[in-house]
Amino acid sequence: MKIEPKRVCIYPKDIQRITGKSYRQSIRILQKIRTDLNKQENELVSIDEFCQFTSLKYELVEPLIIG
Repeated sequence: MKIEPKRVCIYPKDIQRITGKSYRQSIRILQKIRTDLNKQENELVSIDEFCQFTSLKYELVEPLIIG
């Protein structure tokens, strides 16, 4: 039985699918999360950090993440 690897980071396309916002607005949301968490521009945002920022539960977000 092979276990499928799960992603840890989130991308604008994922945010677009989760929120229904445009791709450009999803990029802005990701930039806002990075700013609030004092991350540099090249640092990735984890799914957990996104969930904490948006107050969404991981169980609701995880099935919408593009594999």
